[in-house]
Amino acid sequence: MTDLKPADALRQHWTDRLPAAWKPFAHLSRLDRPIGWQLLVLPCWMGIAVARTGYGFFGDDLKYAALFLIGAIAMRGAGCTYNDILDRDIDAKVERTRLRPLPSGAVSLKWAWIWLLAQCFIGLLVLLALPHLAQIVALIAVPLVALYPLMKRITWWPQAWLGVVFSWGALVGGAAVAYEPDGIAYETIALYAGCILWTIAYDTIYALQDREDDALVGVRSTARLFADKWRLWTSVFYIAAIALWTIAGAVAGAGVIVAIAMSAIGAGLIWPTLQSIDDKSPETALAAFKRNALIGMAVLLAFSLEPIWRTMRPLLGW
Repeated sequence: MTDLKPADALRQHWTDRLPAAWKPFAHLSRLDRPIGWQLLVLPCWMGIAVARTGYGFFGDDLKYAALFLIGAIAMRGAGCTYNDILDRDIDAKVERTRLRPLPSGAVSLKWAWIWLLAQCFIGLLVLLALPHLAQIVALIAVPLVALYPLMKRITWWPQAWLGVVFSWGALVGGAAVAYEPDGIAYETIALYAGCILWTIAYDTIYALQDREDDALVGVRSTARLFADKWRLWTSVFYIAAIALWTIAGAVAGAGVIVAIAMSAIGAGLIWPTLQSIDDKSPETALAAFKRNALIGMAVLLAFSLEPIWRTMRPLLGW
């Protein structure tokens, strides 16, 4: 196996120190690009925080947060592997992806399938460690995830489908700490809807890098659909996401805190991110996309403030 890296991979990363035979598998799972699993796990953690707003955090929440982290890394890797298996012919024609492990020949199709199953097994172990309601909610997403790689071939809105599956962790996180007879709360549903719109926004930004190559190979995306109005529509999705997150905070019982925090996130993080993008510079689109990890962490902090306060108040004697 040869050690080849695609154009958008980090030049220096801990995966570069792995044995030569292991490196292509790490690249197949995008371990050298942590932004993917970060954006996948953040809705899970948000789901826990929103569900705990009126009560404070409990000891088991840390266990579930750790399980979601492991699951996000494993299933993001599995998703990337599955996507590369289906897209190997398209990836060979796109400059940014032609050196990925499958089109470059660094990993055979047989070993890609074996690696996919290994990562899914880790995901299964995480699933079995979750409460019953969370298991059911997580399993519902499986066919939706399997269909995602096909969406770019049949619809101009693959980013919306990605939003549905990538944000599913908000529902699973909420279900993991929910009182099962009550099911998933309204605030968790509002959180999930906001995360879908957030995903559409940041993945549209990511797709700006590939508009020319996507047009040549027939791949559809909202970046191509919105054309020169991508900045307007991306702003709309960000604003709508902030509105839904604010509603989630209000329904959960932390309306003022979350509303103030969301206003600050919009003005201090999202607006500068959009303004930093140059249509003619794919590098600026990639940098803006990566900044969404910081945006997501800020949103998580906004939802965590109230449950942290409720957790700390008895300890402080207040």
